[in-house]
Amino acid sequence: MKAVISSTGLWTPDDSISNDELVEAFNAYVDKWNAQNAAAIEAGTLDALAPSSAEFIEKASGIKSRYVLSKDPILDPDIMAPRIPARPDGEPSVLAEMAVAAARDALNRAGKSASDVDAVIVACSNLQRGYPAIAVEVQALLGIDGFGFDMNVACSSATFGLEAARGLIYGGQAGSVLVLNPEICTAHLNFKDRDSHFIFGDVATAILVEREDIAPDSHWEIIGAKLVTQFSNNIRNNFGFLNHTAPEDDGFHGERGRKGLTDKLFVQNGRSVFKEVVPMVARLISTEAQKLGLDPNTLKRLWLHQANLNMNVLIAKKVLGKEVSTEQAPVVLDEYANTSSAGSIIAFHKHSGDFADGETGLICSFGAGYSAGAVFVRKVGQTQ
Repeated sequence: MKAVISSTGLWTPDDSISNDELVEAFNAYVDKWNAQNAAAIEAGTLDALAPSSAEFIEKASGIKSRYVLSKDPILDPDIMAPRIPARPDGEPSVLAEMAVAAARDALNRAGKSASDVDAVIVACSNLQRGYPAIAVEVQALLGIDGFGFDMNVACSSATFGLEAARGLIYGGQAGSVLVLNPEICTAHLNFKDRDSHFIFGDVATAILVEREDIAPDSHWEIIGAKLVTQFSNNIRNNFGFLNHTAPEDDGFHGERGRKGLTDKLFVQNGRSVFKEVVPMVARLISTEAQKLGLDPNTLKRLWLHQANLNMNVLIAKKVLGKEVSTEQAPVVLDEYANTSSAGSIIAFHKHSGDFADGETGLICSFGAGYSAGAVFVRKVGQTQ
């Protein structure tokens, strides 16, 4: 029995930060830091911090804004980090609340209810805790019988989760699986780092994967998928329960990792990532398409991971052998920034409504690990 994508869902925070707003806060911090360290800078023992600009950010990444859960503290030059208060154990966690909202959107779009679901997978980069699993909490909040588990493959978590759901269906463990991707990426971002302070945003997406015989008439056949990983330190996040020492903690994000422990936050060697990931992903797509007997040029759309516009442009060009328009490789990172595992799913969610029966596309993720996932899909039936 085939496993198909019945629907997707999206939850977006209310607050957004534009590049201009982010740069104003960052430059205020830079001016203050340079003034406080003027003597050391003059003596040559410290380098002055350089200001940023909206033009630099857009040229480097294609990002123009990002949605966030905690706007004001991020824009406060004395804080420059989200502040998300801790909740009592009896209340829903922040991550579960986001995931439930996206899940309900996906269920509504498919005309389904929680009682139709057998399993929940929370697949994301930034899990709020080790246990109990966020997925099991979501399962309880939605009232789903069955089981749930969390998984993390960084920015490829959604595509890996999608393939895991497909395996559960083929193995008879479930007939309907919710794959949820709640991402609070700003909690792991160093907003005082000029080279990366603009990269991430917060969001949650959902994918409803079901047996073909119980799916809506209008759905997405999964033609084939390929997952790969290759170890690299070029994108790294060391923060975890073994890797923080600051006792202060005023909430879920609190002061942990902010008291001189910036090495525990997101770091990357951007040039190496670009140089190594682009050919890896292009090769993955081309090789798998050939195995499936697909000409990449017959793909109506490439829903690529939303990390960097220049990377996406080059990957699409390598795969298709030509310049590709945003019509064929849509961009959402200008509005959402990099939302890790959720990025390609946002692109798919927002830019798939014009597909006719039989038309094909590609959902593709790539990121830390390195990890990459390519999922080829074909539209079945007419979009409602």
